[in-house]
Amino acid sequence: MTPMERVLTTLSHKEPDRVPLFLLLSMHGAKELGMSIKDYFSKAENVVEGQIRLQKKYSNDCFNPFFYAPIEVEAFGADVIFSEDGPPNSGMPFIRNINDIVNVEAPRINDAKVLHKVLKSIELLKEKSQGNIPIIGVAVSPFSLPVMQLGFEKYFDIMHFHKELFNHLISVNEGFCVEWSNAQLKAGATAICYFDPVSSPTLIPKELYFETGYQIAKRTISKINGPTATHFASGNCLPIADLLPNTGTAVVGVSTQEDIADLKQAFKNKITVLGNLNGIEMRRWTAAETSNIVRDTIRKAAPGGGFILSDNHGEIPFQVKDDTLHAIVNAVRKYGTYPIIED
Repeated sequence: MTPMERVLTTLSHKEPDRVPLFLLLSMHGAKELGMSIKDYFSKAENVVEGQIRLQKKYSNDCFNPFFYAPIEVEAFGADVIFSEDGPPNSGMPFIRNINDIVNVEAPRINDAKVLHKVLKSIELLKEKSQGNIPIIGVAVSPFSLPVMQLGFEKYFDIMHFHKELFNHLISVNEGFCVEWSNAQLKAGATAICYFDPVSSPTLIPKELYFETGYQIAKRTISKINGPTATHFASGNCLPIADLLPNTGTAVVGVSTQEDIADLKQAFKNKITVLGNLNGIEMRRWTAAETSNIVRDTIRKAAPGGGFILSDNHGEIPFQVKDDTLHAIVNAVRKYGTYPIIED
C-alpha cells in the first residue's frame, strides 16, 4: 500500500497492511540540511527538502509542512522568538490591553506574506507526493489562538468576566481559522490538524468546554473544506470523548497520560486515534525501551484499524536522536504488520 492508501484504510476503521506512522518532525529537517532552525524556516524550499529527506529516511506516512505555531500570530503582527534547539515561540502578546480586542482584525491570507511560505511548501509537496503521501496542514483553533494573542491570564479573564470581548475575539479567530485552513487545503493539504489544547480537560472543566471550545469547534470545523484531526497537544481528552465525534473531526491526537487502550475503546469506529508516544521521554529511550513501548502501544490500539502511531504532542522534540527514530520505525515494521499479534 502507499502511505495514502494505508491512512485512508485506517480512517475507514479497517486494517491496512501495517499501522500508519506519523513521525511529526518539524525541526529535524534543519539538521538534515545543516541549517539553524531560523534559517530553515526562512524559505519554503528548505522545509520541502527537509520533509522529502525525512520521509525517505524514516518511511514516514505523511508530509508535515508545519513551520511553527506562532506563525499565525506573526501574521497578526506579533514577534517570534527563535531558539537554537527548540520550536520557535511567540514573543510578547500583541494585545496588551483587553480593551484593544474590539479593534483586532484578522489578516487576509493573501496579504500575510509569512503564511505564503507555508502555502508554497504545501504546493511543492503536493507535486512531489503525486497523491501518494498525505500532506497535513495545521491551524490553531479559534479557542486556543488567544493564548498567543493575549497570554493565559488575560485570556482566562475575558473568558470568564468579559463575554463581549471574548465573543468578538473568537469571531475574528473563527474567520481566520477557516480561511487559513481552506487556503492550505486549496494549496494541496490532505487534511487539517486543528490544534486545540485549551479545550483539553487538562486545562478547563468539561462544562466550560461544552459552552466554549466545543461549540466553537462545531462551527469552525463545519466550514473547513476537508477532513480535520483535532489535537490537544499532550492534553487529556477522555472526559470529553462523548462530545468529540459531534464536532465533525475525523482524528483525535491523544495524551500519553491516558491509557491508549481506553482511548481506542472510547473512540472505536467513531474517530481514528493518533498517538501516543511520549516525546519528552523519547529523548532518553534506549533501543530496547523504544521497541517495547511501540510494541505495547500497537498491540493495545491497532487491532481493527482506526489507529495511527505518532507522538502525543504533535511535534517530536529537536533533541530526539536519529537512532531512536529508526528504532521506532523498525518496531513498527516488526510489530505493526496486520493482523496484529495481541497478548
